[in-house]
Amino acid sequence: MTRHLPRTVRSDARDNRARILDAARAVFGEEGLSAPMREVARHAGVGPATLYRHFPAKQALIVEAFAEQRRACRAAVRDALTDPDPWHGFRSLIERICELHADSRGFADAFMTAFPEAMDFAADQEQARRAVGELARRAQETGQLRPGFVVDDLILMLMAHRGLQGAPRAARATASRRFAAYVIEAFRAAPETGAPTPLPPAPRLRLTEPPGTP
Repeated sequence: MTRHLPRTVRSDARDNRARILDAARAVFGEEGLSAPMREVARHAGVGPATLYRHFPAKQALIVEAFAEQRRACRAAVRDALTDPDPWHGFRSLIERICELHADSRGFADAFMTAFPEAMDFAADQEQARRAVGELARRAQETGQLRPGFVVDDLILMLMAHRGLQGAPRAARATASRRFAAYVIEAFRAAPETGAPTPLPPAPRLRLTEPPGTP
């Protein structure tokens, strides 16, 4: 029995680590990066000591929890840059970044704020900025993107997009697609000829009232 103990311990440790990462994606995804580590531990069904043994710093947990989203973001950048149609590549990058941000409040927070000392997210952010700049240059040369567009316009768009995080998850995804469609039309140099592009259906949203409002 002693001979099999190390393997059992390693298996338990892997299971605990997987539960912690799943919990982090769920908790940070809904509550954002301000959610406390103890909430992640509670959601994972482990003690704080177990959580900190695997992830001594919150930064390390955030980076690993959102590894899949970071890969998806890099893939979106790569696909957009290799698209033979610059305007289509530009549009698809906006749509996919909005989709990733709507899916997880925590990833949106990390991507937009470059979580303190999280160089991984800072590098992703810079890669996306360079890609948008290159795509914008190409799309402007084709006459399809507004001449006055600058990369900071996309940052403003993503800052506004974060306002959707207060909506219920189901409505948030639909609202994000609709938001992205409007933004793309605003960036277009001239309206499309023919029938307008149909927008995603409008979700049913309620404005959040400040505390104490009767």
